[in-house]
Amino acid sequence: MKYRAIFISDIHLGTRFSQSEKLLEFLRENESKYLYLVGDIIDGWAIKRKFNWTQANSDVIQKILRKARKGTTVIYVSGNHDEFLRPFIPLLLGNSLEVVDEYTHKGLDKKRYFVTHGDFFDSITMNNKWLAHLGDIGYDLLLYLNKRINQLRRVLGIRKYWSLSKYVKDNVKKTVGFITDFESTLARHAKKLNYDGIICGHIHKVANREIDGIRYLNCGDWVENCSAIVETLEGEWKTIELQPNQH
Repeated sequence: MKYRAIFISDIHLGTRFSQSEKLLEFLRENESKYLYLVGDIIDGWAIKRKFNWTQANSDVIQKILRKARKGTTVIYVSGNHDEFLRPFIPLLLGNSLEVVDEYTHKGLDKKRYFVTHGDFFDSITMNNKWLAHLGDIGYDLLLYLNKRINQLRRVLGIRKYWSLSKYVKDNVKKTVGFITDFESTLARHAKKLNYDGIICGHIHKVANREIDGIRYLNCGDWVENCSAIVETLEGEWKTIELQPNQH
């Protein structure tokens, strides 16, 4: 498929749960004029724990660089997991892509979209680094439990992937409240700056909806959701969600 723009975030290359093979498949099958990497592409936090770099991770990087060399405009918006890598990204990935903290995307619909990873609007990430790291460890535990649960489901003849962590996000009251506050905060910020929409990642929850007159678009992730935001050649905004590979 060909799109005007593709937005992906939260790939977390270097972690054992990254769906890099699925992403590589997606990048091979889809082309675009613009490709936005909306933060947490390489997981720098994993270096401090257990870095798990695979050939598929390298293949994803190489595929992105090939797209850039062939004319795709690639913009890398840094996130909280890859922020300390920012000075080294040009050394790692070359000068074929632009590395920024935030960006303005001008849609085919003539509207302006604020592109940010979203961590600056997360009070836990910004004010309690230790708590953010603790939450990251807890998230890894949920992903590990996902794996075991789905192994059992396969033994029982149930092939469809089910996510415990997504269930927690959608059903635990405090988690739902945090996500709602995060989305509303970003929408208010975009409105304050006179943008028409905001495109982000960070919370691993894909979305495409209106909040108080602002289009809120969240790329989701490539850990569980295998999702992206795309702008079609006709200027429509759509979400793409693929079935993740079961590790």
